[in-house]
Amino acid sequence: MNLLDLTPVAAAESEEQGGDVIVIRPRPLHRGLLTPFHWIVYLLAPQRLRLDDIGSFCWRQLDGRRTAGEIASALRAEFGDSVEPAEERVGQFIRSLRREELVRLPELDTKSQGGAL
Repeated sequence: MNLLDLTPVAAAESEEQGGDVIVIRPRPLHRGLLTPFHWIVYLLAPQRLRLDDIGSFCWRQLDGRRTAGEIASALRAEFGDSVEPAEERVGQFIRSLRREELVRLPELDTKSQGGAL
């Protein structure tokens, strides 16, 4: 499955501050043997992530209606050549946030494909 065809959705709360988006890392919901591990990771990681202007623009597009490819096109239209290669940049952004469980990819989550993108 091509990442650019998927529709990413923000999986964390965010707020605006000075034109930037600040993503608020959710508390872990895991239960069981790994719970202490998840809490340690949560407590050691920053609780609030300030995105730069490009990351903030991308975050605002994560509404579940736009594909990653459409987000890359919108990014290119907004910032021009300075964001090239836009598709790779958006792909890396989504993969990084998905690893942190801040973004979901419903097409993959519903199929229970544990594969990494």
